[in-house]
Amino acid sequence: MKRIRLVIAYDGTDYCGWQIQPNGITVEEVLNKALKRLTGEDIHVIGASRTDSGVHALGNVAVFDTTTSIPPERMSYALNQKLPEDIVVIRSEEVPLDWHPRYRDVVIKTYEYHIYNAPVQNPLRRRTSTFISFSLDVDKMREGAEYLLGEHDFASFCNVRTNVEDTVRTVTDLQISSDGPEIVIRITGNGFLYNMVRIIAGTLIRVGRGFYEPERVKEILEARERTEAGVTAPPNGLVLVGIDYGE
Repeated sequence: MKRIRLVIAYDGTDYCGWQIQPNGITVEEVLNKALKRLTGEDIHVIGASRTDSGVHALGNVAVFDTTTSIPPERMSYALNQKLPEDIVVIRSEEVPLDWHPRYRDVVIKTYEYHIYNAPVQNPLRRRTSTFISFSLDVDKMREGAEYLLGEHDFASFCNVRTNVEDTVRTVTDLQISSDGPEIVIRITGNGFLYNMVRIIAGTLIRVGRGFYEPERVKEILEARERTEAGVTAPPNGLVLVGIDYGE
C-alpha cells in the first residue's frame, strides 16, 4: 500500500463543488471513478480544499491510497487519460502513509478573485470572472484591503451556516492588481472560513463602487457580524491558486 499525492486543476463551472453530494456531479466523484477505472480499486480521494459549486482551482491537493503498480510520478499522465478536459492532474508523487492534505503543521492557501470590469461582458471571461459594469475605484479597494492584513477575527466575513467555533484567521498578503478591465484580488493566509474570500471580494467591490469608504472595512471587521459586510460575490470569479505546505 502507498499514498499518492495529486495536485489538481479544474474549471469548476459544471460541477457542484469538490465534495461528493447527492444533488449533482462533483470533482471528487469524477476523480474517484477515474481512479477506479485506472486501478480497478475502490478509491476515495481526500481533498485539501472542498471548493464550492462553480469555484475553480489551479492547485488543489488530494491524496489516495493504492496498491497499483503504476509509478506514483506517472500516475498524473495515466489519470489524465481517464479524466474530462476540465479536470487535469498537474503532478503526482508518493508521500508517507500518514500524510494528510488538511492536517499539517503548515498549510498556506492562496486564492484569487477575478473581476471583469467593463461596460459590457466579455463572453470569453464569463466562466472565470465576475462581470461588473459599474466603474470600480481600485485604489480605494486597495485602501480597504489593508485593514484585512494580519490576524483578525473574521466572523463578519464568514457564512452564518459555518459551524466552526474559532473564526480567527491570519491574512499574510492581500494584493489587488488591475490590467485594463481585469481586476484580480489575490489573498494568502493560514486558512479561510466558509465563503470568506467571496465575502471579502463582495465587500471590496462595494468599496470600489463608493458604497463604503475604505475605513468601513475596519468597522466591519470589528463588528464581528456577517450582516455588516458586503454580499457574497459569485463563485465563478474564485480560483484556488495553490497550497503551500512549507516543504
